[in-house]
Amino acid sequence: MKIAGATVNQTPMDWSGNAANIVEATKKAKEEQVDLICFPELSICGYGCEDNFLSDWLWQYAFETLNNVILPETAGISICVGTPIKYKDKLYNAAIYIKDGEIQFIIPKQNLANDGVHYEPRWFTAWPSGVKSEVFINGRGYAFGDYIIEDLGEKIAFEICEDAWRTIRPGIKHAEKGVGIILNPSASHFALRKSETRQQLVIDSSKQFNCTYLYTNLLGNEAGRMIYDGEILIATKGELLQRNELLSFQHYNLVTQDLSADSTPIALQTSNSNSEFHKATALALFDYLKKSKSNGFVLSLSGGADSSCCALIVSEMVRIGLKTLGLHRFLEGINHSSWFDELKDDSNKPQTICSRILTTAYQGTKNSGTATLEAATALAEEIGATFHYWTIDDEVEGYSRKIEQALQRKLTWETDDITLQNIQARARSPIIWMLANIQNALLLTTSNRSEGSVGYTTMDGDTSGSIAPIAAIDKPFIIQWLKWAETVLGYGSLNYVNSLAPTAELRPSNQTQTDETDLMPYPTLLAIEQEAIQKHKSPVEVYKALFEKFDDKLLLKHHIEKFFKLWTRNQWKRERLAPSFHLDDYNVDPKTWCRFPILSSGFTEELKALENIN
Repeated sequence: MKIAGATVNQTPMDWSGNAANIVEATKKAKEEQVDLICFPELSICGYGCEDNFLSDWLWQYAFETLNNVILPETAGISICVGTPIKYKDKLYNAAIYIKDGEIQFIIPKQNLANDGVHYEPRWFTAWPSGVKSEVFINGRGYAFGDYIIEDLGEKIAFEICEDAWRTIRPGIKHAEKGVGIILNPSASHFALRKSETRQQLVIDSSKQFNCTYLYTNLLGNEAGRMIYDGEILIATKGELLQRNELLSFQHYNLVTQDLSADSTPIALQTSNSNSEFHKATALALFDYLKKSKSNGFVLSLSGGADSSCCALIVSEMVRIGLKTLGLHRFLEGINHSSWFDELKDDSNKPQTICSRILTTAYQGTKNSGTATLEAATALAEEIGATFHYWTIDDEVEGYSRKIEQALQRKLTWETDDITLQNIQARARSPIIWMLANIQNALLLTTSNRSEGSVGYTTMDGDTSGSIAPIAAIDKPFIIQWLKWAETVLGYGSLNYVNSLAPTAELRPSNQTQTDETDLMPYPTLLAIEQEAIQKHKSPVEVYKALFEKFDDKLLLKHHIEKFFKLWTRNQWKRERLAPSFHLDDYNVDPKTWCRFPILSSGFTEELKALENIN
């Protein structure tokens, strides 16, 4: 038997586009004489349909698409695709097993993901292990339940995504019944270093269950926030045989394995977080640009680490896209096919394209330094971005003058520090939004997770934007990634950025403002955030987890107290952050990973307990 896993870059409820990807991959599999092909979880409708799953029509549209578009293309091959199915007024996340143009079995998922970014029990019902039944759709009955399929001389069964991550899992019973092939169609979100865990799971599963284990994941930025890496893994009896390149810009990938042929095992592939980060964010921006039908990006380029990181991601999107797709398909992907004739002979394609799709502006004030202007100018020139420079002092002075007249007093740094800082950040927002509106472009906002945790942002200022590409990653990672990008990716202009201490540049220069002076050292903030937010610990528990790593115990207590107070006070800001990409094991986005009340006691009693601990 020759089997294949296919990953597809789908969009929620894009019936024709999603079906076309499945059909194209199926035709390619037929050309390669594949007997059985497995597509990812919910691949017909898309995994990220959210509360549309609660409707009565969506699953029917998906089933009609399966019947009318996909089934006619499956003659001579066995395939499995994912779709929701309603049975006795409950919705199930199911894999459809098709052979030679006919639906043979519908296998519902037994374990639903309900942690981190997943909320599957909101929409779906878990199917009980071992139960078999029949579902009637449009007057026709289909085998529905926990079936083992006999096809192509093998016993074939399923573990659907979360099924494989449980201690008591379907594969245990499958092995007892002599199943030779286990298929795992998945929609497993991307996170740094996650692939190594997946690879080990597939290798161990194939050994534990004495089978061939085929895993296939979704690909791309499907619905806006989650990124899928498109990983396909095939392992047999403890040996990994196939793994594809992750985070591809192609709309589908196909990986095949002839189970009758001798194969050389491949080693488990280790992860490189820096490489994964720029590939994942570049793919996410590419899909976001394509699926939102926007013309490009606009960015307030301050010369600091965060905005420089966002600019580089766009540059890498262009570089990787051109290398992977070629000029015509890349331009088609970013909705600019009309540029092809002008650019086909351009020897400087990445910079020329960047100049057209990325517009940046350095918006200075009297508190801005020459070093950040030099850093922004050099980076924009190297990547080819369109660059503007202007000052916003007139706008800041106009706002300040009006409020001073209303209050009948002068604003001063001694009494109005936050006000005078915030008005500078807010005054930058309207004009950069004008550029975005004029160009029908996406405004990139530069918030990172460290700032989001403690509210070190100005609402309607530096948080203002269409998409926040780095809001789910911490500042220490960004700082070290820029140094990596300077040497490994070859962006020499980053030398300017990498030599600067992170600063908002909102106070007068004689006050030598830095982010870490305003907050705390970023590594300390990260350590507290990981214990408090990722691991859900109280202030005292955070202190006990960290105190051996810090010499100054009183200072550690002070930083923990400051973190929890700022975290509590600024939940309303996190509620209003622009949509961001999930990139790490956790994030602080209340719409995905981390829900927290806007109003609370502010850890009052818990912080008192921290004061009293030795």
